[in-house]
Amino acid sequence: MEKLIIISNLIIPIIVFSTVLFGASKGISIYETFIDGAKKGISTVFDIAPTLIALMTSVYVLRVSGLLDIIANCFKPITEFTGFPSELIPLCLMRLVSSSAATGLLTDIFGTYGPDSFMGRLASVMMSCTETVFYTMSLYFLHVNIRKTRYTLAGALISNLFGIIAAFYATKLLF
Repeated sequence: MEKLIIISNLIIPIIVFSTVLFGASKGISIYETFIDGAKKGISTVFDIAPTLIALMTSVYVLRVSGLLDIIANCFKPITEFTGFPSELIPLCLMRLVSSSAATGLLTDIFGTYGPDSFMGRLASVMMSCTETVFYTMSLYFLHVNIRKTRYTLAGALISNLFGIIAAFYATKLLF
């Protein structure tokens, strides 16, 4: 175990050092390249800031308004039929938009049911089996100026649905 800790402590410095060494061996001006990359990074932050602000605002409005609870109640007949806990519907929906908001809901679930409960375990596995579709699409597609997303949204939503189903059955089988 000590060897693993030593390796994990050294891995980033080794990668940085080897990158600098490789750049120097190719005759690349490392400092100037680093500064150019930092400038582009700051430019990217300014480009995506409006999108991030809009997403954070919409997440806040959804949580505070109670709309997530209303939507969860609409899904209640389906969840009762399948045995899926309807209390996790807000987490499923919020995970599509924001990972940090979903983590906040996850913390609420842990506080209410406990992390070792079926609900806590299912919520944890769901967080690993799903993706922040709207955040990812808006951020990355906006950054590279893609306007026609074709089947990306449908494919991502279907993948998330199957991730939730897989998380539910995996949690039922394993716990």
